[in-house]
Amino acid sequence: MLTGKQKRFLRAEAHHLKPIFQVGKTGVNENMIIQINEALEKRELIKISILQNCMEDKDTIAEELAEGTQAEIVQVIGNNIIFYKESKENKTIQLP
Repeated sequence: MLTGKQKRFLRAEAHHLKPIFQVGKTGVNENMIIQINEALEKRELIKISILQNCMEDKDTIAEELAEGTQAEIVQVIGNNIIFYKESKENKTIQLP
């Protein structure tokens, strides 16, 4: 689990990131989880946007993705979710 201080640090780091995945009306699927997992391994910190036509609640989507990828939810803000997962091989972010 991330501490409040670590979440603040990661939110600041993620501020300038552009969302690299979008969740649409089909919701979350296995293929999406696999791709997000690969992106987390490369980048550690990613932003995902939820499109307007998505039927599911954004908190539900955040939980599903976090569970599927074993990543931490840093923040759910507006239609964006920020995820963090420590990389095994490409560790670049030093948490406070």
